[in-house]
Amino acid sequence: MSTGDERASRTGVQSVDRAVAILRCFDARRPDLGISEIARMTGLSTSTTHRLLVAMQSNRLVRQTTDRRYGLGPLLVQLARSGAVPTTLRDAALPFMRALRDEIDETVAVHELLPTGERAVVDQVESRQELRRTYTDIGVPLELPLGAPGKAILAMLRPERQDWWLARRIDPVTPRTVTDPDRLRAQLVEIRGRGWAESHSERTSGIRAVAAPLFDHTGEVIGALGTSVPDVRMDDARTVRIGNRVQAVAWQVSEALGATAGGTAHTVVAAREAGEDPRADVEWLAGSSSPNA
Repeated sequence: MSTGDERASRTGVQSVDRAVAILRCFDARRPDLGISEIARMTGLSTSTTHRLLVAMQSNRLVRQTTDRRYGLGPLLVQLARSGAVPTTLRDAALPFMRALRDEIDETVAVHELLPTGERAVVDQVESRQELRRTYTDIGVPLELPLGAPGKAILAMLRPERQDWWLARRIDPVTPRTVTDPDRLRAQLVEIRGRGWAESHSERTSGIRAVAAPLFDHTGEVIGALGTSVPDVRMDDARTVRIGNRVQAVAWQVSEALGATAGGTAHTVVAAREAGEDPRADVEWLAGSSSPNA
């Protein structure tokens, strides 16, 4: 590639980066913005901002309002409604679930937070191993304190919703079900700190599970992505490796649903108890991947 071609390539990439920065300025609180506001938010000069907006408007990425401000353009709406962009939790999660199953060869499932406050398994991709976990209760409401997926969701709810669950009697379904609210509360603090939950024979004997929360475009928790493994294949070290991997994949699903690190961080902070360190990092929201299990 010649020097001129390299320079043109860099210029093109820079223009794309700047256009994306402009698109990120718009949200529900700021559906339309003026050129000066966009320039200030992106750090671009007013002239550069205007030039980019003209090009983006010609490609229907933005539109000009009646008061000469700008909003998101019709092309984005058309793409969102074309079916190319997943709109349901199951549709968004399924490709990632298949890829994760192929990577770790364990059963992967997606769990949804129900309007009742419970959760349910929405779908699963089964391991190909002869000894494997198979969900037989798809669609059945389950209490959040039971198992890793429920705890992953519970940890990200607002404190009053957590308190509601912890104030209820937790009936054990196996000898290892966590029924002590203080112990469960301590686990929720740990989940918020690392981004994933674990359970060992707490809902199904002989099964060790890890799960991470899923968020939508509002930043609110809407479910969990998890894997369930026969405990003969899941020691502590593999639990950590797979837990980190599940968290990273769960964040990819959340991004596919429109979640952003900034918006989701507000949810995590709001879920913390009064005694938790308000400065605690939520670096796991970046979705960095771990070595494969």
